[in-house]
This record gives sequence, structure tokens and C-alpha cells, in this order.
Amino acid sequence: MSGGEQILMARFEGLRSTSSAFAAALLLFSAGLGQAQTTVSDSAALFGSVGSVDDISLSPDGTAIAFISPSPTGGNDLFVVGTAEGAVPQRIMRASGDPEFFSWCGWENAKRLLCEIAGREKGKGRDVNSFRRLMALDPDGKNLNVVGPEGKYAFAGSHLIDWLPAEDDRIMLWHPSNRVVTISTRNEDEKTVEAPRTYAVNYLSDETGKLRVLVSNASSESGMIDGKNRYFSRPASGGSWRNLSVYDISARDGFRPVAIEHGADRVFGFGRVNGRVALQRMELQGAVDAETIFSHPEVDVSGTLRIGQSGRVVGVAYSTDRPHAHYFDPRIKALAAQLEKALGARTVRLIDATRDEKTFLVWAGSDTDPGHYYLFDTALKSLRPLLADRPMLEGAKLSEVRPIKYPAADGTEIPAYLTLPPGKVSAAGLPAVVMPHGGPSARDEWGFDWLAQFIAQRGFAVLQPNFRGSTGYGDEWYQRNGFQSWRTSVGDVSDAGRWLLSQGVPAAKLSIVGWSYGGYAALQSGVIAPDLFRSIVAIAPVTDLAQLRQEESRYTTARIQRDFIGTGPHLREGSPAQNAAQFKAPVLLFHGTIDQNVEPTQSKTMVRELQKAGRAVELVEYPGLAHDLGSSSARIDMLKRIEAFLPK
Repeated sequence: MSGGEQILMARFEGLRSTSSAFAAALLLFSAGLGQAQTTVSDSAALFGSVGSVDDISLSPDGTAIAFISPSPTGGNDLFVVGTAEGAVPQRIMRASGDPEFFSWCGWENAKRLLCEIAGREKGKGRDVNSFRRLMALDPDGKNLNVVGPEGKYAFAGSHLIDWLPAEDDRIMLWHPSNRVVTISTRNEDEKTVEAPRTYAVNYLSDETGKLRVLVSNASSESGMIDGKNRYFSRPASGGSWRNLSVYDISARDGFRPVAIEHGADRVFGFGRVNGRVALQRMELQGAVDAETIFSHPEVDVSGTLRIGQSGRVVGVAYSTDRPHAHYFDPRIKALAAQLEKALGARTVRLIDATRDEKTFLVWAGSDTDPGHYYLFDTALKSLRPLLADRPMLEGAKLSEVRPIKYPAADGTEIPAYLTLPPGKVSAAGLPAVVMPHGGPSARDEWGFDWLAQFIAQRGFAVLQPNFRGSTGYGDEWYQRNGFQSWRTSVGDVSDAGRWLLSQGVPAAKLSIVGWSYGGYAALQSGVIAPDLFRSIVAIAPVTDLAQLRQEESRYTTARIQRDFIGTGPHLREGSPAQNAAQFKAPVLLFHGTIDQNVEPTQSKTMVRELQKAGRAVELVEYPGLAHDLGSSSARIDMLKRIEAFLPK
């Protein structure tokens, strides 16, 4: 155990550290993963290497842990390790990454794992074919069985509805035929529990495995789904489905059920209170008004906090200037308080739990800690360190992330996060980067960000604005979203650059870097403020809104996306590709060739228009990679190119 871990354990009041050999074995294994992924010691390799844990789960009896880790040769590996003293992780299966990869693995029971295998392949023309399959296997990798239909190129493939904890070796699945079935993970014995229903898209089950909520979305004659989810409920004893609620996706309005409350005839869901997302619950027989369980006066609730295989809802997550957890289960609240006190100024989350909720898998991380996993035994009052998210950064001095606010042109105070190089106390005299987030229906949160940390390590100040158009701050802040309200959103992003100049950043050393919508905002800032940023980096960006509407028309969500993007002059005025002549700064673009979130044609359009306007532009494409460019080699290459491109 490292000295840092020993200090941490000493601070864990009332708990004791145990099984140091087990912890040391896992930590050494974790460090080995990091070394395997990077062979050079520069900052690009340290920060560009993807994390060592893609997914992790604890067996229902607490005797073993399964985790997925990126493979040094591409794809990822499934490991299993016992929690007993001296256990060593064993790799039981590898997904090649060409194109298959493990997306998640969980324990069906103590003797059986269930994993989802997914992948993408280039199809005809611009099409990208996606697939996913469920696969069950024993913890030693034997008795492998594909569960459910094997249709390779099916968006509507099987997905898990319920683990059915009370039934060993059986799970409940959504079937592509619109049926709900229970199926054995060993011999595929299948039983239909809900017949096909027109427009049904999902179900919610209670802790006994009974279907209690049906989710429906009607489609038009063209096959496009509309912008409303309709929810129906029925009694635990069965019977007909009856109206429960309606959620308008485009307007973001209504009650949206997400989980059945354990031990009660109620369903948890999200609704709006004073223009902000709140956790509510409703009687399953339906009610005029939902009961509000938790709301915050300043920010939205971002999600539920759940425990164990059954997914019991015990609290909610939200973020002000830092992430927070609000637990309404008294026991879990007390345990979380213990952990937060012991683990210091870190965000703590209970990732998984045994069926009896006596042993927990815990994650903790912060701005200067990419994250560590621990095993928490409540009976023994012990906290055991397990794996590091980014072992290659162990011992590195990372940059603190400071919440700040800066004024927009109209005087509105914009929340943001400022990351300075280690040891620096102000941005004065430093080169700087504004880094708007993706989405646009998203927000930045306080914590570790590998891209911002890399740029800060190279001597830059980094400012990440939660511009108007971001989610998380209520309806008034969201406005009409970052595309339809692009003038306000991109204006706030540009004002972030002006604030950095006011703090002493040299005008010749101010740049902007963005990913996805952030890339769009970076490019559009080159239209409305062509003299502000001296270089523009856009990763997988939207560049032409009219083209985006056309591209989205090929999918069943076309109607929803059409309403989201909108119509009118902003399609031309808010498209950087249609205003390429306004650019003065050089542009560097990156895009994966099988990106399904933002098609690569968006970057190619930007290149074509900038070249026609005689502007400096370069596009780097990464074959076979999706929107997240989830490859260490690609990310390392990208970081090196970005560093060389930014003026210092």
C-alpha cells in the first residue's frame, strides 16, 4: 500500500484497512495496465491514454469483482478477481475492438456474468452499422452463451429490463419483436411475459420482477417517432394498462418515470419545479399532481442514485459549483457521510453493493484525482483500496479546478471552471484556452478532465464556461437550446475569452478548443468574433445546421431533432460553414470516420468552405473511431497535434 493510501486509511475514522496484500496486488495490476498503454513519458501519452476501468461490478455475494479494462492492442478485456486475501486478477476474455468491444458486464448471480458486446462498422455510403448482443459466461470464462437474438446490425436489439435476482440464471429482456421475455442465460429457455404491443419502446419493473410501467412512443406513417413519451401503469396483480403520464421530449415538460419505488405502489420520476428538474414520485394508479421528493432552488437534479443489482433508488445527484449527493435512505446517508469524511475533498459514489447491502464498491475522485475504487465492508468497518482509474497519472501533480464566474456582455454572471498550470495562481501572462463543453444539452462539472488537465500541464490557463444554453441550471438558463439560441450561447463563450484577456492573458496567445457542440461553438466564435481567438480547434463538430437537419432525417428521431434544431434564419447565420469567409484564425479539425453522433461530413463541409474562402484549415481523421475517439493512440496523437498548433 502506498504512503498516500496509508494516510487515507488513518483518516478513515471508525474503519480499518484490511487485506493489504489484496490491495497491493490490484494496485500493482492497475499500474501495469497504465504502463502497457503508454510507452513514452510525455504529457500527451500520460493524459491521452484512456482510463484503466471501462466498467466494474461487485458480485451479489461480495466474493468477486469483474471489471473491463482497455487492451493495449485495442478493444478491451474482461477481468475477474476474488475479494479474498491474495487474489490476483484473471483475464477471462478479450474483445478485439475490430469492431466488437465490451460495453458493460454485471453479475447475474455469484456464478454467472452477463455482458453486453457492442460495435460499429462502416456501411454503405455514409451509413454506420451498429450492433449489440448479450452474452453470459461463468467467472472463469467457460460456458459462454449468447443470450437472445443475434441480429448483428439491429439498433432495436435485445436489452435488459430486470436482473430477476430471485431467479438464478434467468433475466428479463426486451425482445426486438416488441415482446418481453424471461430467458435462461445457460440454455436460452425462453418464456414470453408480455405480448408485443404497438408503439411500446420499454418497460419498468418492480423489485419482484413484475412489469408496472409501459413506455410508448407513437410513430408516423414514415416511421418517425413523435416528440412525446406516453407512460402507462398497471397493478401488481396484473390487468390492463392505464394512463399514467406524458413527457414532451421537445418541450422537456411532464412527468418522466424512471424507477419503481421498492416496497411501495409508486414510481420515481423527473418533473419540473419552478423551472428546474426535480425528483418526484407518483402513485402508480395515477395522480393529478406528482409529489416532489427533492428539488434545488438553483440547479437541476441530474439523476438518481441507486444501490445494487435491484437498482433501489436511495437518493439523487446534482451539481452546483461541485457535485453533490442527497440521500433520503437514512442508512445509506450515514454510510456515505462516513466515506465522504474519510476520503476528504473528493466526490464519493456508491457504485455497486452486495444483495444484503453490507459490502459496497465505492468510487472517489476529484479535480486532482482521476478516481480510485474501494471495497467497503460495513460489518468489518474496513475500506480497501482496489483500482486506479488512471494509474499512469499516479504521483503526477495535477491542476486544481476553481469554480469562478465571469460577466457576459449583458452583465449576466456565467459560471465556469478555471484550470491553471500547477503552481500558478492567476492567468496573467499565460497562454490560454477557452474550452466549451459538448451537448449542447449538457454542462461541465467540477472534477478531473483529461483534456483540460493536459492543456494546463502544457502551461495554459483553461476556462470551461457553462454558457446559457447549457442544461443543469433550469429552463431560463437553457433558453431554446444552444442551436436555436446560438447567439447567446456562443456570445457567452466568446465573452469567456474576453474575460481571460482582462485577467492579463496576452491577446496573441488566446485560443479556443471544443468537442462536439463545443467544437461548433469554437468555430462559430470565429464567425462572430474573428479577431478574438488566434487559433481554433474543433473535435467532431457540427458545422452546418441545415445539413445536420438533413442528416438526422434518416433516423426515426428525425421529428424530435427537427424541432430541436428549429427553422429560420439561424440555420444560415448560426452555421460556421456557411460563414467561412468571416474566419481569420487557422482551424484544426479532428473527426472519427464512424462517428454516429456527428457525421464526419460535417467536418468535411467545414474544410471545403474554408478552403474556398482561402482560409487555413487542416482535418485529421481517425479511421474506425466513433465520437469519443476512444483510442489511446488516437488521443495521444491528437494531443500532440493540438499542442503544436496552439500559440504559446
